[in-house]
Amino acid sequence: MNPELVRKALERVINPNILTNLLSRRVRQLNSGNRPLLVVPPTMGAADIALSEIVDGKMNWDAPETPEAAEPTPKKRRKH
Repeated sequence: MNPELVRKALERVINPNILTNLLSRRVRQLNSGNRPLLVVPPTMGAADIALSEIVDGKMNWDAPETPEAAEPTPKKRRKH
């Protein structure tokens, strides 16, 4: 991964955890056959392509408004 792209992506996303999730999902999509949203050289890796898409504003995401909305709902335990 290009450290300069990581720095620029962090300026747009701010939260490194969200950046990690965005990056991993997009890399998975690219590796499964989805096309890049940018024109990129054929030698560029999937992580750098995903970072470039984030930096260029080609990917959007919605951040939860409150911390409570970000927390997953607790799972119910089954009684045996």
